[in-house]
Amino acid sequence: MFIQTEATPNPVTLKFIPGREVLGDGTMEYRDRSEASASPLAMRIFDVEGVAGVFLGSDFIAVTKGDVEWQHIKPAVLGAIMEHYLSGAPVMDGDGAQETANGIYDPKDEETVATIKELLETRVRPAVANDGGDIIFHGFQDGVVSLHMRGACAGCPSSTATLRNGIENLLRHFCPDVQEVRAV
Repeated sequence: MFIQTEATPNPVTLKFIPGREVLGDGTMEYRDRSEASASPLAMRIFDVEGVAGVFLGSDFIAVTKGDVEWQHIKPAVLGAIMEHYLSGAPVMDGDGAQETANGIYDPKDEETVATIKELLETRVRPAVANDGGDIIFHGFQDGVVSLHMRGACAGCPSSTATLRNGIENLLRHFCPDVQEVRAV
C-alpha cells in the first residue's frame, strides 16, 4: 500500500492520501481522541503521540499536529493508516453521525440559501478539499453567511483571505443579498 502525503496551506495539518476511499460521501472531524470513538481509523491515528486532530474526507485524511515536528510523527501516522487498512477494519463503526448542511436561516431567504448551498457544494468544497479541509454552511441572517471551517481550514493562517477574497466575492457576485461571510 502506498500512501501519498501533501502539504496544506495550514502548516500544522498534513494531508494523507491512501489511494482508496476513506469516507466516500461526507466528512467527519475529530478535534481530540474523546470525539473519535465512532471511527476505528481516527482512534488508531490518535494513538500517535502528538496528533491533535483528524479530519476524514472522501478519499483523504487530514491530520493536525500539536507541539511536535512533522518529521517526528509523520512515519507513525503513515504506519497507523497502513495498519488500519491492512487490518480490514471499517473506517466508521455504524453510520457515524455526519454534520448536515441545513443551517439556520429565515424561510423567506430559501431561494438565496439554495443558491449559496449550491455554490458552496459545486465550487468551494471541492477546492478546499484539495487543501485537506471542508466548509459547511451554518446559516444566513441579515446578509451574513456563516460557515464552519473544518480540517486543514480550521485555524489556517490563510483562511481569512480565503473567506474574504474568495468565498465572499463569489457569493456576493451570484447572490446580491450576501453582504459578508464569517467563520463560526
